[in-house]
Amino acid sequence: MKRKTNRLYIFISLIIIILGGIAAYFYCRLKYPDFDIKEPVSIYIDEKKDYNALLFDLEAIANINNLALFKKLASSMHYEDNMLTGRYVITPSMSCLDAVKMFRNGRQTPMKITFNNVRLKTDFAEKVGNQLMLCPESLLENISKPALCENFGFDTITIVSMFIPNTYEIYWNISAIKFLERMKKEYDRFWIPERLEKAKAIPLTPVQVAVLASIVEEETAKKSDYSKVAGLYINRLRKKMLLQADPTVKFAVGDFSLRRILHAHLNIDSPYNTYRYMGLPPGPIRFPSITGMDAVLNYTHHNYLYMTAKEDLSGETNFAVTHAEHIRNARKYQAALNRNKIR
Repeated sequence: MKRKTNRLYIFISLIIIILGGIAAYFYCRLKYPDFDIKEPVSIYIDEKKDYNALLFDLEAIANINNLALFKKLASSMHYEDNMLTGRYVITPSMSCLDAVKMFRNGRQTPMKITFNNVRLKTDFAEKVGNQLMLCPESLLENISKPALCENFGFDTITIVSMFIPNTYEIYWNISAIKFLERMKKEYDRFWIPERLEKAKAIPLTPVQVAVLASIVEEETAKKSDYSKVAGLYINRLRKKMLLQADPTVKFAVGDFSLRRILHAHLNIDSPYNTYRYMGLPPGPIRFPSITGMDAVLNYTHHNYLYMTAKEDLSGETNFAVTHAEHIRNARKYQAALNRNKIR
């Protein structure tokens, strides 16, 4: 009897060991890296992508080693009919089980998006839309709606100043409204009390700072001159002088490639023509950068009221205190344009 009992124990122990081994094997197999890649790769799922398209990407982009296992796991978790949009990152150490769980639970990885050197709202919508799942036309439509812009504290012209050019971590499938809400939060983060106090001291509103910064950035390509140019325009504003900023005329004409501003351009009737209308134009003429806005807030104190490009066509600027000095500088620059047949 005792011998039979021992044999039973041995048999049961062997069964446990075998089952444990099988379980351990399958557990390790499920956790074993299943993607033949050396660095992380991104898989994008939009509203148009179906399950078969995802399987194709797993083979073509993620180099999956065991597609059959992925399909079995996906089926057991009812993933085929529950696909969620987003950007998903496959890493070299990831198993099929890890991947299915990630897709099934919608565990996206945010992506870094950047927008800078943007002039028009159409350019902005396209640049951002091309980096996200957003449709550029949808984004442009939203930032052109008066009621929506008003909800954020702007109008359809000044809304440009809400977008602070920078690099942001954002989920790829973010909606247009959520994106705008995120940008408003970033705008509020930018306008810390210290910046608000500096703007008030000039005095300018945050939107006016953005408008002036946009002119400054179009006026000179030399960032070290930003604060000096800003100081010049602030001097003119305080003296109730026309800004007479050539970039605003280019904006009014709709041609930033103009090398020479002619009398016909100066006569254009537009609120952006600062040769005809006093003060700042109604909105930014480009999406101003943080550097540009900080240059306005920390403008250089000087007595300059005039400026013109240097006659060597280097892109640098001649500054002047008096109109007579400015005319001399302007004539040198005009002569250089004539010599180089720039019309």
